Amino acid sequence: MSKSKNIEVGKNVIKIEAQAVAAIANRIGNEFDNAVNTILNCKGRLIILGMGKSGLISQKIASTMASTGTPSHFVHPADAFHGDLGMITKGDVVLMVSNSGETHELLEIIPSLKRKAVPTISMVGKENSTLFKNTDYALDISVEKEACTLDLAPTASTTATLAMGDALAVALLESRGFNAQDFAELHPGGSLGKKLLLTVNQLTHKESKIPFVHKNTSLKEALLTISEKGLGITGVLDQNNELIGIITDGDIRRGIENGGNNIFDKTAEDFMSIKPKTITADTLAITALELMEKHNITSLFVYSSDELKKPDGIIHIHDILKTGIQ
Repeated sequence: MSKSKNIEVGKNVIKIEAQAVAAIANRIGNEFDNAVNTILNCKGRLIILGMGKSGLISQKIASTMASTGTPSHFVHPADAFHGDLGMITKGDVVLMVSNSGETHELLEIIPSLKRKAVPTISMVGKENSTLFKNTDYALDISVEKEACTLDLAPTASTTATLAMGDALAVALLESRGFNAQDFAELHPGGSLGKKLLLTVNQLTHKESKIPFVHKNTSLKEALLTISEKGLGITGVLDQNNELIGIITDGDIRRGIENGGNNIFDKTAEDFMSIKPKTITADTLAITALELMEKHNITSLFVYSSDELKKPDGIIHIHDILKTGIQ
């Protein structure tokens, strides 16, 4: 197949699938609302079942639900029929996914679910199917045609199913008042979790690692402190041990370029920059990074309490970047 033909086919697939998703949006109504409320009022978990490609989509929907505040997991219908039905208990809600609506592995367990008084929801591609007619609430995911040129391989239908699953998940998310902090609690290991959970306090250099000099310290001694602590900066303290300024290695380099070694005759107070940027220990690390980038600085002195005059920590931009936060 020629390059131009490949491009044409690829674009056509996307168009067909986009049209399929747009079409199911027009079918979201009372059944959808009832399905959302049934899941929302569930005292147990949302159990999702599907076979074949529908099973794979079901697993993705279950994962999305679980990560957005709706306790959920996937159960294979064949396994359910041979013992795993015990995983489904009164108080759960079952969502069954089938394009044909005639998947016998699903139909076989409906009587057991009814005996357990478990509410059932289906996503079905055929309105006149057995599954559509025998669940409490049925969501129409039918598509005009598959994106496959043979109109056989599940393509547009699986995309439409996934979109309906996302629609349910987001509607539930909104109804629960699920927020970014809640999301982070369920994703502590990823970069997103770090952005929403990692605080300055967890990355702060403390105690003897904090570079300080007093205001009457010679600039030469200040430079030695900067080199010793390895953060490219030192804080300057007054007679009350209150932070009144900072000196960076860049400041000293520029001073040498402009005034030569004569700058070493000065004290820290003579050379410091006043009103340094600081931050509190409970601030999110991503906020600290944004502050550094905004002011084109590489370090922030940290206070664990507003009552402190002397910072009890310092954080460097590299400490944040090493976590993977960007």
